[in-house]
Amino acid sequence: MTKPRAVVLVANPAAPYSRGLRVARSLAAAGYEVEIAAVADGDGDGLPLEERDGEGEGAVITRRYRPSGAWARWAIGRSGLRGRLGPFGRSVDLVVKALVWPVHVRGWWATLRRELPPADLYHACGILTIGVAFDLAREARRSGRRGIVVYDVIDVILESNNVADVPPPLLAWYRRQERGWVRRADAVVTVNDAIADHLERTWPVRERPTVLLNCQPRWSPPEPRPDLIRAATGIPPERRIVLFLGRLGRERGLEEAAGAVLALDDAALVLLGFGAWADRLRERDRDPRYAGRHVTLPPVHPDEVPAWTASADVSIVAVPANSLNQRLSSPNKFWESLTAGTPVVVGRDLVVMRSIVEADRLGAVADPADPADLARALREVLEQSPADYAALRERCLAVTGERYNWEAAIGPYLELVERLR
Repeated sequence: MTKPRAVVLVANPAAPYSRGLRVARSLAAAGYEVEIAAVADGDGDGLPLEERDGEGEGAVITRRYRPSGAWARWAIGRSGLRGRLGPFGRSVDLVVKALVWPVHVRGWWATLRRELPPADLYHACGILTIGVAFDLAREARRSGRRGIVVYDVIDVILESNNVADVPPPLLAWYRRQERGWVRRADAVVTVNDAIADHLERTWPVRERPTVLLNCQPRWSPPEPRPDLIRAATGIPPERRIVLFLGRLGRERGLEEAAGAVLALDDAALVLLGFGAWADRLRERDRDPRYAGRHVTLPPVHPDEVPAWTASADVSIVAVPANSLNQRLSSPNKFWESLTAGTPVVVGRDLVVMRSIVEADRLGAVADPADPADLARALREVLEQSPADYAALRERCLAVTGERYNWEAAIGPYLELVERLR
């Protein structure tokens, strides 16, 4: 009997994309042949066009497809029509990006339609993948495959700062287009109950979206606890480590976090991640004012994150909650910290994360726009007695071991796809 085939669509290079990788691994363990279909961005990043995760029949294959066709010139990192039409090029470029949304992935879509082998299940990670999933599913059904489409709402992107400058009529059109995709999807999943509630109120869903938390697999820290960050940076043992995980860019609270750490007696902010601000933050590393108190490290593979996170004394999630998407967010970095037994300081208006932190006493809450208040919350965590701090770490490990872990979170999703199949 032919194994069912699943494709996890990821509109980035998947180098790797941790949620997509966890979904793919779980589908492979459930008996699927699994491919992660990602983007080859063409910017000389050195990523291979094909990679294998695991061995034998249960391996997950990641393939990166190059944008092609008429829309390829608008792919991420390319210039569209700017410079091709003289003084009018930028204006035409903006019009095309507005009206042919999402234009920057349509070249990738074109390649997928031509090259991606058919599948029984398409798990579409985010709004940039769902549009092409239906075309792929239709062709898959013609070839005898099931062609099921699951829309994974990884964030509420049309309620985020990404669209703050989009004219209201155009944004309304984008939202109508997404609602149309939702009507056609066989199922919708999302990252937490708060977003599921919002989607149920907003969209024409046939049933409540299935919640698949961004939780991490269960993990137990070795003894002694890892100290990878100090080994990599030379931070002395007496200096406390405040960790920021994830994407490095605007509206992440990075300026405020840096100021807060300087207000502490002896602490360093360590940024472990990637993004547009990486070079700027490395320059700050060399600023004499931040010497030894601000260190930027490259990202590590998701499988290595727990040990690196366990090397920190506290994590900080100081994102400003100035959009619905941010208020309802519960990103990987939050769960990665708790899974490693590392307490967290979160912004006061990040309602999902705040409720978990306060309910189980897993850290502290602060105003993310106020470095002084962030420093106060960091002290609240770091200046406890050794016994109280050890108990805090144990609560983080206990709550993720018992409730908030991938092994528990993935169950309803696997039941959903089996029912659909």
